[in-house]
Amino acid sequence: MKIGLGLYRHMLDRDNFRFARQAGATHIVAHWVDYWGTEKIPATDGKQNWGVTRQQGRLWTYEELRDLKKAVNAEGLELAAIENLDPSHWYDILLDGPLKKRQLEDVKTIIRRVGKAGIPILGYNFSIAGVWGHVHGPFARGGAESVGFLGQDGPEETPIPRGQVWNMTYDPDAPAGTLGTVTSEQLWQRVTDFLREVVPVAEEAGVRLAAHPDDPPMPSLRGTARLVYRPDLFQRLLDIYPSHSNALEFCQGTTAEMAGGDVYEAIDQYTRQGNIAYVHFRNVRGKVPKYHEVFLDEGDVDFVRAMRIYIKNGYDGVMIPDHTPQMTCADPWHAGMAYAIGYMRGLVSVIEHEIF
Repeated sequence: MKIGLGLYRHMLDRDNFRFARQAGATHIVAHWVDYWGTEKIPATDGKQNWGVTRQQGRLWTYEELRDLKKAVNAEGLELAAIENLDPSHWYDILLDGPLKKRQLEDVKTIIRRVGKAGIPILGYNFSIAGVWGHVHGPFARGGAESVGFLGQDGPEETPIPRGQVWNMTYDPDAPAGTLGTVTSEQLWQRVTDFLREVVPVAEEAGVRLAAHPDDPPMPSLRGTARLVYRPDLFQRLLDIYPSHSNALEFCQGTTAEMAGGDVYEAIDQYTRQGNIAYVHFRNVRGKVPKYHEVFLDEGDVDFVRAMRIYIKNGYDGVMIPDHTPQMTCADPWHAGMAYAIGYMRGLVSVIEHEIF
């Protein structure tokens, strides 16, 4: 079992790598997407300039991926995965739009570069609405700030405007209006097209594509269908193209939030199959349509029981703490992550001693 830490793009620096190592992590999962639009890079093809909202479809280069890996390695860590594709790289794959064919080739290029850089996993979330509707509040022990989803008591479920996917604008000059409805059948056909095109390339590149379930795990959101909102739908995704390179970014917290499923059975099933590329370790209280994220040791999921299943079934991949409650101190995020990593290391140590 390997314990890692997920870092967002603006956090990918030496100080945070050292923090991860000091806290006991051995691996980094890097969010290379500029979620907040801070990187101001113009279009490279001279045809479009959409301002500074996104990276304008600029593909990640082999050199910058290589250099990121070197920087991680220099601090005694391994780079386990790149998490998520930028919406500007594949919006028409998600929307079945006119640039779909070109963007499929772009994603293949990214996969090849990730593999060439020696990064074994590329995580993705095949979703149009993305992560939406969460609220922040003192939901965890001691009033620690955390995340919740409140269903009808939360934010109004507004339609998605044109020029936007995954809550990020790829074209601020898009015509007025909304995306409209996307059905389940349409979305499953789109992900089928995607996997049949890119999994063979991932196999050649030595990269595992790792699919994240829908968070929040609702059947539909903002007028668009969702793919994996029940544990059995992981299997439907895997069966589209059975391959070591078609795998899961298994978010345990999202799985626990799902209605009509058993998180322990899901862990058992997909670890026995060897289909989990890496794990988001998170605890929650409640299920959709209402739940709160909490500290690892206070939610509905028995984490001792869950960890025993991973270890008993021989899961030896990376596990990272997910959205961890922020603690009341000078550096709330780092304190919360340090607590989570320490708790996870303690669980692994005790359970491995029990079993082996």
